[in-house]
Amino acid sequence: MLDLAGTSSVVTGGASGLGEATVRALAARGAAVVVADLQDEKGKAVAASVGGTYVHTDVTDTEQVIEAVTAAGELGPLRTLVTAAGIGWATRTVGRDGEFSSAHDLGVFSKVLSINLVGTFNCIRIAATAMGRTQPVDADGSRGAIVTLASVAAFDGQIGQAAYSASKGGIVGMTVPLARDLAAVGVRLNCVAPGLFDTPIYGEGEAAEQFKDKLKRDVLFPKRLGSSDELASMVVELLVNSYANAEVVRVDGGARLQPK
Repeated sequence: MLDLAGTSSVVTGGASGLGEATVRALAARGAAVVVADLQDEKGKAVAASVGGTYVHTDVTDTEQVIEAVTAAGELGPLRTLVTAAGIGWATRTVGRDGEFSSAHDLGVFSKVLSINLVGTFNCIRIAATAMGRTQPVDADGSRGAIVTLASVAAFDGQIGQAAYSASKGGIVGMTVPLARDLAAVGVRLNCVAPGLFDTPIYGEGEAAEQFKDKLKRDVLFPKRLGSSDELASMVVELLVNSYANAEVVRVDGGARLQPK
């Protein structure tokens, strides 16, 4: 098992939702966590609450990613990375009026892939490079572990989710080749595909609660949305379990999403 005590970790998107829950779970295991996010106020608060550090980080900006990874190295040897940063966007591929101008905006499609997919890879390549410089922690030559966050939308994306599903499908598709690449430096990589979780992404208020209630229809059991802690638990297990590698794990209560 990978002992996180005295090590450092980087969590992108760590200021809220699933990322925040992961930050807290890692800190509870003794890791000093760098919260890498664009939400400065929230990020600083989360980092302060766990004795970590906040670094303003656009995952598509290599210099900012290097800054986050370097900050982690100053807190202890970097052993873990969790890539929870991402955006969603719902747009149908063709418009109802049949006009070319109504087709899915190509800039939006590119932006979603840039942040969710390219940004994830950017963080992996930089963090894994830093991990490769550290001393192995065991006889196997282990230096660290990475968990990426995809989505069940990678497998059964709903209407209007072409961009989001493509970005998350790319993360799933990278899992095995990345794990093969990173084996050379003793770094494991796994992917978690979350289902429907109760996070701030759905907003607040009566309308938000009604929408979340509707989402439960696709969940097999337990018949509810997942909690952030349930997702963080799986992330941490894949990080510390020394034999978990190159795997994609759905955490979704058995959900299979309907078209809409």
